[in-house]
Amino acid sequence: MSLTTLDPRTALVVIDLQRGIVGAPTQPHSGADVLARSVRLADAFRARDLPVVLVRVSFAADFSDAVPGRTEQQGGGAAFPEGWDVLVDDLTGHDGDIRVTKHNWSALFGTDLDVQLRRRGVTQVVLTGIATSIGVESTARDAYAMGYNVTLATDAMADRDAQTHAHSVEKIFPKLGETGTTEEILELLAKTHG
Repeated sequence: MSLTTLDPRTALVVIDLQRGIVGAPTQPHSGADVLARSVRLADAFRARDLPVVLVRVSFAADFSDAVPGRTEQQGGGAAFPEGWDVLVDDLTGHDGDIRVTKHNWSALFGTDLDVQLRRRGVTQVVLTGIATSIGVESTARDAYAMGYNVTLATDAMADRDAQTHAHSVEKIFPKLGETGTTEEILELLAKTHG
């Protein structure tokens, strides 16, 4: 276990667990498993009055708010089905949760998330979500650059393929923070936050 502590004001940031993403094929964990583990973490954070952030990605119908620029692998441009960007019901229904809508990979770039966290005295974030190498990794990179302590729940995230997930978990995340399983994070939360 490489986890050391959770700061007094640690927030859980759940990335892109929405209808159009959770149901897609992922590796090495299914969207349903990622969701179930994220819900367990969210319930534990809420029970301790720690912030829970629910992030979703969404775009205008004409994609006018999507990230511009040329890439070799084009994404987007096709219409998404109705409701694809709605957060899954298992996570919603808690008035105290912070909700963030992003239009790019990172939950911290181009949103008010940093302001929301700093106003609440948050110094550490625990990240979960889909996809490991895109939304989660981009948010982790920005959080690290902004001075947050970063913890990554490696079994509460998944990607389109196992190799991409493994690369983020094994090569990138140890440079940005600490990694652990949902169970390890819950155990540490119980020790550090009663």
